[in-house]
Amino acid sequence: MIDFIIVGRGLAASVIAHTFHQNNISFKIIGNHDLSNCSKAAAGIWNPIVFKRMTKSWLADELISYLNTFYKDVEYKSRTKLITQRAIIKPFVEEQEKILWQKKVKSELSDFLDPEIHDANSAELKNCKLTESYGLVEHSGNLNVSEFLKATDALFEKNLMDEVFDHSQLNVNEKLISYKDITANNIIFCEGYLVKNNPYFNWIPLKPAKGETIEISAPQLKLKDHIFNKNGFIMQFANDNFKVGATYEWNDLTEEPTKKALVELEQKLSQMISCKYQIIAHQAGVRPSSIDRRPIIGLHPEYKKLFIFNGLGTKGVMLAPYFAKKFVNFYLQKEDLPKEVNAERFYSLYANKKT
Repeated sequence: MIDFIIVGRGLAASVIAHTFHQNNISFKIIGNHDLSNCSKAAAGIWNPIVFKRMTKSWLADELISYLNTFYKDVEYKSRTKLITQRAIIKPFVEEQEKILWQKKVKSELSDFLDPEIHDANSAELKNCKLTESYGLVEHSGNLNVSEFLKATDALFEKNLMDEVFDHSQLNVNEKLISYKDITANNIIFCEGYLVKNNPYFNWIPLKPAKGETIEISAPQLKLKDHIFNKNGFIMQFANDNFKVGATYEWNDLTEEPTKKALVELEQKLSQMISCKYQIIAHQAGVRPSSIDRRPIIGLHPEYKKLFIFNGLGTKGVMLAPYFAKKFVNFYLQKEDLPKEVNAERFYSLYANKKT
């Protein structure tokens, strides 16, 4: 018998698998990569700053410190380059933005903002539509999510069942969990927005958001290892190829790329670069955002061997490692989960559904 069945094959399930492995928790991963495109379409960017309010992102210090340790460990074990430290370029559109930046550098954002105001005329940044000056966010970067998923599959090949999980074949009792010929002490669902199809957790209040990105070839564009942020983002990922994003859509929750989003992405791109480009890929996925923008982690209100790890939203790369560790501490050491992420905050919805 194993300790856990992990349901899912995206970022959340993969991070949970690595964290279980680090803590000698036995597991079997069940899922199919083709069921959801969210992790594959993601740019995997982490950013410690909320630009709209020029404030620190929730738990930024703890999250970024731990994600670097976590992903570097996976890099070492898989012998695969997965993360790139990238400063984020934030152009100053108005003088007031520069003044606010300089104020924040000297106060609560000192750990994350480069104090230097940079001149836009840089040889390392060619064909970027910059204003006269810009600031740089430090301790930001991105995870190559598709490579991370491949590395996870390779490391845990013997722990994988590559199939769509069939909830009707799950048997739950007070002593154990069984699924087909697998028996386990527990099961954790990491299904993203597809939790809506889970008969045990379909009461979870997600607010899914479809996002689309494109990949372009732009040989004349120079961006160094930076991420350019201007009502969207552009980031180099291979030779002359760049990723551009992203859109937000709350009504159409299919995973098919749309003409509407393509037009929006090209409009964003026209504000960021001034050279020719060719679109080489267009991807769409649905982000599993929660209604209060916090992860949803913990125990089922009725079935004490069923757990959930969901609601990571747009910041999954930042959130997943830290809260996977929190979940393991909750499971092994009976530490309380932080109230902000504990699934208990939504138990009333389960109770209402049953009545």
